[in-house]
Formats: sequence, C-alpha cells, structure tokens
Amino acid sequence: MDLDLRKLRYFVAVAEHRHFGRAAAALFIAQPVLSRQIRAFEQELGCALFTRTTRSVELTPAGQRLFEEAHGVTATVEGVVRRVREAGRPVRRLVVAFSAGLHVAEAIRAFTASRPEVVVDVLPLPWSERDAPLRDGRAHVGFLRHPFDDSGLHTVAVGHETKVACLPAGHPLAGRRTLVLADLDGEPVLDHRGRRTASLEEKFELIASGQGIALVPLSVMRSYARPGLVQLPVTDHPPVVTCLAALEGHGPGPVADFLEAASAVLRRPGS
Repeated sequence: MDLDLRKLRYFVAVAEHRHFGRAAAALFIAQPVLSRQIRAFEQELGCALFTRTTRSVELTPAGQRLFEEAHGVTATVEGVVRRVREAGRPVRRLVVAFSAGLHVAEAIRAFTASRPEVVVDVLPLPWSERDAPLRDGRAHVGFLRHPFDDSGLHTVAVGHETKVACLPAGHPLAGRRTLVLADLDGEPVLDHRGRRTASLEEKFELIASGQGIALVPLSVMRSYARPGLVQLPVTDHPPVVTCLAALEGHGPGPVADFLEAASAVLRRPGS
C-alpha cells in the first residue's frame, strides 16, 4: 500500500493530543472528517491504532509503534521537499551543523570571504545526534566525529583527536597521569550502551557526583571544563576521526564551495 502522508499527519495530531476534538481544532478540520480519516487509515493498515472510550483516546501497541516511527518519516519528507525547492533556486543560505567541542568559525570565515552573498547559519548538535540533520534537511553540511552512519553521505576527513577518560575528582584513578583501557575494566561507563544521558551537561554532572565515568573527545572536555572532574589520556584508545559531511550528489554550488574552503582550513595544524 502507499502511505498517505496526510492521514499520517492526522494520526500524529490525534496521538499527540489524545483527543479527536483538540486534534481536529489544531488541524483546522471538522472532527467528523478527522474521525473518518483515522478509521480509513486503520482499515488501510489492517490494525487498530487507537483504543477509544467516551473519556479517552489511547494508542494501541501498533499505534505506539507508528507514532515512534512517524516523526522520522515526516521529517524525512519535509527534508526532501526543502532540498527540492532549494535545487530549483539559488542557495542563499547554508546551515552548518557541528558536534560538541568542534569549532567551525574559521571555516565559515574562509567560505564567506569568497561567497559573501550566502548567509551561513550554525546548528549545534545535541550529544545524541550526528548525521540526522543532514538527512532531514535541517543542515547542509556537518562537522562531525566518527562513528556515524555515512551511507549516502559524501565525507571528507580533516583530522583526528584523542579521547580522554573523564573521572570524578575523588576517583581512585584520578591521581594517575595516564591510563590504558584495561584500567577502566569494570567501571560504570555513561554511554549509549550503558546508562544513557540526554546532554553533556547531564553526563558531566553525573560523573562529578560519582555515578560513573565516560570516554570523551579531548575537545569536548576542554569546552566543558568544570570543577569536580579529572581528565586523563587513555594511551591505547584509537584516535577519533573528524570529518566534513554532506549528502551525496550535492553538485557544484555553496555546499561544494564550503567543503573545499573548510577542509583547507580544518586540516591545518592547530585548527
């Protein structure tokens, strides 16, 4: 079956409001129309999306799964539409996303020196995001660290950096000058495989309070230096590759010009 994006948008509105009347008002349509569209959507999918009572509207397991997937679908579609529209007119705005601790100011200055007519905006990336803004259209170029999903992306390696162990100041290892990975065996690590955190601020606050440790890029530690934390080089940890990334097939234009200017600047020692 073909996915009806209008019905998907209607479904998301009901799922967010948990009320057909409020969802219909937000969509500027009549409630009976919304109810018919949702019933038709359920028939097309072959499953119930909502459990309806006189008092409430709740998601079924199938509805919950669709709700979790729906935002990614709508964001992807919106990104495609945005990129198609941009392809049909000269690009006058470039959005550069960058990971925490990485700096793009010098690269932007180099680009705008030759393309002053293009307005450059920046998008700081949350700890949990890497390539997503490039795929959903929020950014044209990213200054990122591996690992991330680089399928469908054109990447240009520009450097590397070391990772350090971030420990609470009172940790038994805090007095050491360097560490090896074996020193950290058995330590509670705050990362995507263990205890997840929503932001770097949350991660470092938990570390300072003795809730765990983390392996983070050196530039991140320098950007978020604070009392109560100790950073120690981990001598046998492989370096982290930093790179510029953009969607494949971007062609000539501001994106290509930015990649060229930024790669020349960011590859310089000390950049």
